[in-house]
Amino acid sequence: MRTMLSSWQMWALLSAGFAALTAVFAKVGVDNINSDYATLIRTIVILGVAALIVTATGQWQAPGAVSSRTYLFLVLSGLATGASWLCYFRALKLGDAARVAPLDKLSVVLVAVISVVFLGERLSGANWAGVGLIAAGAVLVAWRG
Repeated sequence: MRTMLSSWQMWALLSAGFAALTAVFAKVGVDNINSDYATLIRTIVILGVAALIVTATGQWQAPGAVSSRTYLFLVLSGLATGASWLCYFRALKLGDAARVAPLDKLSVVLVAVISVVFLGERLSGANWAGVGLIAAGAVLVAWRG
């Protein structure tokens, strides 16, 4: 059990499962509400849950202990997350969850490319084939044919 809790693969699979639930729950949730307001409600819930987790696990840190570089990139990440959520909820309001979610997952392809170009990460030929299959699969699932 201890090994599972320290496995990035397990946490990534849990993330995928929760992301799937997010799409389904959000599609129903935006049915009779403005998508931007729905995003605000979701964000408040996430803020509360994160604060509870940090409090319950005693992980609060002194603000001065965090570097300005860390703050900069966390703020940029937060802005990107907010923009992503606003766009995602708008897409769910307008489209089918089964088609919106796969296109949203093109982020996997973009992460691979950006990580190689800007972070110096390396992917094997098999990894790139997987990235290509993810891109093709996302487009095929989203395509209304």
